[in-house]
Amino acid sequence: MTPPLSPLVPPRVLTVAGSDSGGGAGIQADLKTMLALGVHGMSVVAAVTAQNSVGVQGYWELPPEAVRAQLDSVLGDIGAQAVKTGMLASPVLVETVADVLAGVAAPVVVDPVGVSKHGDSLLAPEAVGTVKSRLLPTATVVTPNLWEVEQLTGVKVEGEDDLRRAADAVLGLGPRWALIKGGHLPGEPVDLLTDGVVEHRYRAERLDNRHTHGTGCTLASAIASYLARGEDVPRAVELAKAYVTGAIANGFPLGAGIGPVDHAWSWRARG
Repeated sequence: MTPPLSPLVPPRVLTVAGSDSGGGAGIQADLKTMLALGVHGMSVVAAVTAQNSVGVQGYWELPPEAVRAQLDSVLGDIGAQAVKTGMLASPVLVETVADVLAGVAAPVVVDPVGVSKHGDSLLAPEAVGTVKSRLLPTATVVTPNLWEVEQLTGVKVEGEDDLRRAADAVLGLGPRWALIKGGHLPGEPVDLLTDGVVEHRYRAERLDNRHTHGTGCTLASAIASYLARGEDVPRAVELAKAYVTGAIANGFPLGAGIGPVDHAWSWRARG
């Protein structure tokens, strides 16, 4: 049995994802986000990438027994107030993680990672069906971008009017809430959150900054962090969006390609 939380112990959030050797996305981005938002981050490494500012040069999955052992180790002793999933790479890893999460009471945020910011595949094509049938039903919130919506449902979003149709299609796969990220639509960026009954739209200015590596990981981790702190889903998404907008505004160049968002922007703003 997990011991009760001391007033001095921050909420705990577990990320199950891939490692980004460049530090801008994946588990590295998740843990930086969690620290910035005042929760204790823990990690289950599902895959290791060779990755930098110009792309993903390769990735290697961990054996399913290693992923399961990490999950059992953390959840069996420390516990978590929220879980976030990212890159899971293969059908067997998706199944392994989904089997465990089906028995977890804490909210689960699923970022259905399919490709990197540079367009490199991070999910085997044969794993898409497993994500749909096994992982998404465990999700409190799922956070697909427009490409991932099409991959999961076949719905192509070409304008803001298509967002609700896309969300309903994603909800049909089993998550409680769907957050459809519309940042790649023309015009003012808008994201749609719905549970099929209530609907929230989140708008933000379009920032002139190409250094956006890790935005999806960062947003999902921020939502999980705020859920762990006791916020409801709409408020957690609202606060997470504000954090990510600031991180994008302060993104910085690294290497020869796309730099990361600044996970510590709020600390730097305070001087």
